[in-house]
Amino acid sequence: MIQTPYYLIDKTRLLANLQRIQALRRESGAKAVLALKCFAGWAVFDLMREYLDGTTSSSLYEVRLGREKFGGETHAYSVAYAEHEIDEVVSHADKVIFNSLGQLERFGARAAGKPVGLRLNPGVSASSFDLADPSRPFSRLGESDPARIAAALPRIDGFMIHNNCENRDFGRFDAMLAQIEQRFGELFAQVDWISLGGGIHFTAPGYPLAALAERLRDFAARHRVQVYLEPGEAAVADSASLEVTVLDTMHHGKPLAVVDASTEAHMLDLLIYRERAQVEPDAGPHRCLVYGKSCLAGDIFGEFDFPEPLQVGSRISFRNAAGYTMVKKNWFNGLAMPAIVVRELDGRERVVRRFGYQDYVDSLS
Repeated sequence: MIQTPYYLIDKTRLLANLQRIQALRRESGAKAVLALKCFAGWAVFDLMREYLDGTTSSSLYEVRLGREKFGGETHAYSVAYAEHEIDEVVSHADKVIFNSLGQLERFGARAAGKPVGLRLNPGVSASSFDLADPSRPFSRLGESDPARIAAALPRIDGFMIHNNCENRDFGRFDAMLAQIEQRFGELFAQVDWISLGGGIHFTAPGYPLAALAERLRDFAARHRVQVYLEPGEAAVADSASLEVTVLDTMHHGKPLAVVDASTEAHMLDLLIYRERAQVEPDAGPHRCLVYGKSCLAGDIFGEFDFPEPLQVGSRISFRNAAGYTMVKKNWFNGLAMPAIVVRELDGRERVVRRFGYQDYVDSLS
């Protein structure tokens, strides 16, 4: 039995998402590039590259990882490139996307003849969290003035628009895209490609994939552009788990359990967005509040129902531990970093990476 804690990436579950992405690409003509800011587990890129066109990034390290480990089209984007990194970014990229006209003015000539993009901020978005809302007041994410953008069009080959966040509502996506077309449509006809970003949760059960494909196909034909999508969570939703073991049980007004992992260190988004983890099964007569092992008082995975009372040695599987989880893991409290395990399509499980004390030491000084 593999020692916990570890992240378990299940290729069979991953494949189900990838096949829906492939279907959308086929029916819509859109291309899809993996958003590495959400998931960068290159141990499964061998499978993912069969169903995606490449990667998109948010930093120098991500664009380099995309080029070296994934291949295909490699899109570079950053909220702000630094002087000392822009040339290396360009060396790894097929497309270089700037967040602002100021960055375009400063570094556009350094793109070495590669296609150049600009991020637009349409002022409308689908986000349940202000923290993740790219169209929040005073946002720094993209340019919003059509007149200023039009003046720079001779230097722009495409646009990137990212204004969705876990949006499972096709009607809302459709309505927002119509607003975006009304505002920026005259500019769209003057570029070659448009990325509609990520956050469109089209691999969710019941999502009207055919309607989305038709909308994207019509958008591309109307504006005569190549459409890109940047799936992150949509590509990896429910394809990995964090496997843990109960280390202690207590009773302070209700049953409590402490496991050998931490929300703060290993599933940080649970704290950031005040969400509750998901467990398999979450059913049964024995309810228990499950804590992480860090010293943070609020290090809580959630309260769940179990078929049997938890005891020392019980195993728990926290679901949906792929997107925005492994890329955010950290060394808080010096806790052991979860290993990374892949379950192959034939069911065989293999440990692809373990982390030890020296990794912790090397992350410090």
